[in-house]
Amino acid sequence: MQRACQITSVKTIGERVKWARTERKMTQAQLAKAAGVSTSAIGNLESGLREKPRELIALAKALRASANWLETAEGEWTFDSNVEAGPEVRGLVPVISWIRAGSWDEASNPLLPGDAERWLGCPLPHSKGTYALRVKGDSMTAPYPNTRSYPEGCLIFVDPEKRSPMNGDRIVAILDGESEVTFKIYKNEDGRQWLQPINPSHEPIRQRFRVLGTVIGKWEDG
Repeated sequence: MQRACQITSVKTIGERVKWARTERKMTQAQLAKAAGVSTSAIGNLESGLREKPRELIALAKALRASANWLETAEGEWTFDSNVEAGPEVRGLVPVISWIRAGSWDEASNPLLPGDAERWLGCPLPHSKGTYALRVKGDSMTAPYPNTRSYPEGCLIFVDPEKRSPMNGDRIVAILDGESEVTFKIYKNEDGRQWLQPINPSHEPIRQRFRVLGTVIGKWEDG
């Protein structure tokens, strides 16, 4: 369990890393090895010589800590549960904007912790480039009960390496000649491809598109 009196006293990323490392009973060398960085990098971070390391996500994984807490001191510090075991967290993925999703496959630099709205633990096997999007609108909201639904505000996990969807897969795509990125059901019948909404009040999209990734799961807060 976290001790609030200690957590409120750690005001920098380096202090939070040191606090979490102590809670995990790890030496600087052990943390460095687990995170794939040098021991001197850990020492410089904890002493305040480095303010915002690029390796923050790797450090969070090694410490079994929340990357968001390490960076901002907000929320729970740990992914551990003292109630029951949760799903295996395969990795932290960034929640990005729909605009950024349109050029995600062209990105050449890794995303820094502060560049994302938040980071989520994805319990499903996924590629390194997997990201999350916050659903907009109600085109993928099912009007009937007992139907898979993606209400506005929920988060979807998108694997950009899965670009050869099967008929019926949920995908994220970009329309040809436009910058609009959309989330729909992929339909392919007799060579005809289109994007189908779940909500029947929305029209199918029949113009050409490029698949950006396949949706592998969703997350709903609360």
